[in-house]
Amino acid sequence: MRLFLVTSLTMVAFAANSILNRFALADHLIGPAGFGVLRLLSGAVMLALLVAIGERKPVALTEVSPFSVLGLSAYVLGFAYAYITLPAGIGALILFGVVQVTMFAGALILGERPGRFRWIGAGVAFAGLIYLLAPSVAAPDPLGAALMALAGVGWGYYSIYGRTVTRPLHATAANFLFATPVAALVWAIFPDPVVPGVPGAGLAILSGAVTSGLGYALWYSVLPKLDTSLAAIAQVTVPVIAAVGGILFLSEAMTLNFAISSVLVLGGIALSIRRG
Repeated sequence: MRLFLVTSLTMVAFAANSILNRFALADHLIGPAGFGVLRLLSGAVMLALLVAIGERKPVALTEVSPFSVLGLSAYVLGFAYAYITLPAGIGALILFGVVQVTMFAGALILGERPGRFRWIGAGVAFAGLIYLLAPSVAAPDPLGAALMALAGVGWGYYSIYGRTVTRPLHATAANFLFATPVAALVWAIFPDPVVPGVPGAGLAILSGAVTSGLGYALWYSVLPKLDTSLAAIAQVTVPVIAAVGGILFLSEAMTLNFAISSVLVLGGIALSIRRG
C-alpha cells in the first residue's frame, strides 16, 4: 500500500508541473524563461539539500555531460515556452508521446532490437500525435506544439542518459545546476515581456523544489521496487492527471479531438511495454 501511495503521489507531482507552469503563464504572472530559470535553480537547491541530508556529502559532478545539460535545458525551456499557448493536458500528452518516440528511436540507434509490441506501440502513439496535431479547428497552436515536441526530445534523450548513471540524485542535481545558466542566457537574449511577481516566482519555485526536486527524489526511491512495465504504466497516468487538473483548476475543456488522441497515444505507450 505504501509503494502504491508513494508512486501515485509522484505521478501527481509530475502532472502538477504542467498545471503550475500553465497557470503561471496563462495569468501572466511570470514569463517562460524566468519560470525555467527559477524552476531549475530551486530544483538544484532542493536536490543538493536532499543529497547533503541523506548522504552527508556534496553533490558529485562526475556524471554530468554537456549533452545531458542541453537535453534537460531543452526540456525545461521548451516546456515553459509551450505552455504560453497549450492547455495543460494537451501539452503533457504531446510531451509523453514524443518522449516515447524519442526513446524508441534512441533504442534503435543504440543497437537494441525492439519486439513487435514495441514497434506497434510506437506506431500507434505516433499516429495519435499526428491526429492531435493535424490541421483542424481543434488542433493545438503549432508553435506551442513544436516547442513541446522539442521538450519531449530533450526529456527523451535525458531519460536515455539517465539509464547510465549510478547516482541519479547526484546526477539530476548537477544537471539542474548547470542547466540554470543556460536558461539564464536564453532569458538575457530573449527577455520575458512580463516582470516576475511574487505569485509567479512562487509557482516556479514550487515547480522546481517540490514537484520536480522532491518528485524526482520520490521517483528514484520507488523505481528500484517497481517492475519496468509497472514503472512505465505509472508514467502513462501523468497526461491523464494533468488533463483532469487542467479541467478542475484551469477551466480547460475536454475536446473529442484530445480524447481520441489520448486513447491512441496512451494506448500505444501501454502496448510498447508489453513483452514480445
